[in-house]
Amino acid sequence: MSYQLLKHIHITCAGISITLFFLRGALSLNGSSIMQQSWVKIAPHIVDTLLLASALGLAYTIQQYPLVDGWLTAKFFALLLYIGLGSVALKHGKTRNIRLAAWLAAMAVFAYIVLVAIRHNPFPFYQ
Repeated sequence: MSYQLLKHIHITCAGISITLFFLRGALSLNGSSIMQQSWVKIAPHIVDTLLLASALGLAYTIQQYPLVDGWLTAKFFALLLYIGLGSVALKHGKTRNIRLAAWLAAMAVFAYIVLVAIRHNPFPFYQ
């Protein structure tokens, strides 16, 4: 598969993933019954699996790897933080305020991941 196709799939899945996360967070914080529908539970896993698969394909294609290349290492650890915060935001936060804080923090971490990806720099705010 070509680099351009993998990159397009990765970026598209990232956009869909954050959109679904944003919507699920908003619905969850408002106690919506939509959160119980099966597509809301299944679709994010499908998108995130494609996102991860395309990320692995891209890493292989450009011959840069997490725990070897700094910017990919930063993305990897930020992804783990994003997953943890997302879990608190959508499931495990004991209060609405904790879930809201985790949801906002997760979106900030996602923005960091995007900046790192664009700049190929683990410190994207500094040039």
